[in-house]
Amino acid sequence: MRALDIISAKRDGGEHSASELEFMLTGYLDGQIPDYQMSAWLMAVYLRGMSDNETVALTRAMLATGEAMDLSGFTRPTVDKHSTGGVGDKISLVLGPALAAVGMVVGKLTGRGLGHTGGTIDKLESIPGFTTDLSRNQFDHLLRTVGMSLIGAGPGLAPADKRLYALRDVTATVGSIPLIASSIMCKKLAGGAEHIVLDVKTGRGAFLPDIEQSRELARLMIAIGKSFGRKVTAVLSSMDQPLGFAVGNSLEVKEAVAVLRGQGPADVRDLTVTLGAELVMLAGLADHHAAAVQLLNEVLDSGKAWSKFSEFVAGQGGDSNTVENLELLPEAQCKLSVEAHDSGYVHDIDALAVGHCAMLTGAGRERKEDNIDYAAGILLKCEHGTKVEKGQEIATLHGNDLGKLESLVPRLRAAITIESGIPAKKQLVIETIR
Repeated sequence: MRALDIISAKRDGGEHSASELEFMLTGYLDGQIPDYQMSAWLMAVYLRGMSDNETVALTRAMLATGEAMDLSGFTRPTVDKHSTGGVGDKISLVLGPALAAVGMVVGKLTGRGLGHTGGTIDKLESIPGFTTDLSRNQFDHLLRTVGMSLIGAGPGLAPADKRLYALRDVTATVGSIPLIASSIMCKKLAGGAEHIVLDVKTGRGAFLPDIEQSRELARLMIAIGKSFGRKVTAVLSSMDQPLGFAVGNSLEVKEAVAVLRGQGPADVRDLTVTLGAELVMLAGLADHHAAAVQLLNEVLDSGKAWSKFSEFVAGQGGDSNTVENLELLPEAQCKLSVEAHDSGYVHDIDALAVGHCAMLTGAGRERKEDNIDYAAGILLKCEHGTKVEKGQEIATLHGNDLGKLESLVPRLRAAITIESGIPAKKQLVIETIR
């Protein structure tokens, strides 16, 4: 078996066997297959695609290159959630405690942000002392005592995926649906949860702006999960505008806490409950959707989810005083108001543009090695449909470099479209694929 033959077969539209995919991955990891050959194969896959059987086999081969978490010893349902990335997406900070409060085990491997999308680890690390660098014993202990733990994927989990993703990032092959699906699902499968909900974002601020591509990705990930005996549901949600009002790390923690306290923006709570209800039904804790929604609303309204979040923060080394007293979280030295250029109604808030502005305040990374400013970001003061007057504050830039913030004011103002007439309501949840 030779890499050259496998590359040429895919170049010509052929279908790989499981053994050929295993050969490529193991050969690449042990140095027998060089970057240039793996790059050629990735481009062939990007151009020619993969069948469902190939994608499942690739996922299985990537999973086999590393370790996997074993959550089979828990008597309570084990659950996980994945988002394909968005702007202002702090759903995991609310959903995890809510699921733990209804009696599920939430063991989640999570990541950092890159580009215009935020990362859950970055948000949580804005809480002083909080760490996602836990041993397996610590992780297991928190799952048994708190019912929830979020950790970073260590080097032993799906190492082939890490190597392949780094190569895809520099060879313009990131956008392949089979490669995206196998990359996401090998990490979800390595996490060990039996029940998985996928929040597949679509729209301008999403990784895949096209709705049909988003549907295909969702369908393929469900097929992969089914082949491994996991119960998977996908929710397609809009990322045309940011989720909630806060975009940034400590800013998003504050907003997540507000939702856990029964306040905060309606869209964050609505999407949390929608995703959570799918897991409640998958796990058999409710017979129908309305009962699942009621169960989640009860733990949010009663404060049980908020208490679980406080336990979770303390369990992972965070200072729980900071989430009780939010003014103790990182605060920006500079705040700059962005005012409406006209009177009317907010017709659009461009999620991609807002995400890029937030990144440039210091809240995100252009490159993986960039440092994060936990206090930086954007706090929107309006949403789709809000009536505003000329000169009214519509957003506030937060950061520690006044000159940088001043340069972003016109860019952020341009991201918010104000027109006369009340706009038609936009749909947050587009469809659910079960």
